[in-house]
Amino acid sequence: MPTASGHTTAIRATRAVGTDVYNLDGKKIGKVEDIVLDKTDNAIMFAVVGFGGFLGMGEKYHALPWATLDYDKDQDGYVVPFTRDELEAGPADTITELTKDDGLHARQEAYSYYKVDPYWH
Repeated sequence: MPTASGHTTAIRATRAVGTDVYNLDGKKIGKVEDIVLDKTDNAIMFAVVGFGGFLGMGEKYHALPWATLDYDKDQDGYVVPFTRDELEAGPADTITELTKDDGLHARQEAYSYYKVDPYWH
């Protein structure tokens, strides 16, 4: 079944991981590094998007609610409705820290910061 933007509702995680992520200005800001799943709710908790580093140094990892990523065929990547400044000010940590304690803290921070209705309520 297609989404509102005409995309199918199913995608394999292996296809999403590594996909470039762009801001609304069409500038590449990073890529999907991982996808964190909620095993008990059968939902995607968040995508881990890495950006800001150079040659693997200084990269930051951001938990972004999956609903904020919209695949754009022309860009061959995901577009998020945030400016670079908004993203850089958002919650960020190592992937290990983002997934610590089942990722609940990172999920709460991400959904709150990006003002996305939580799927778990």
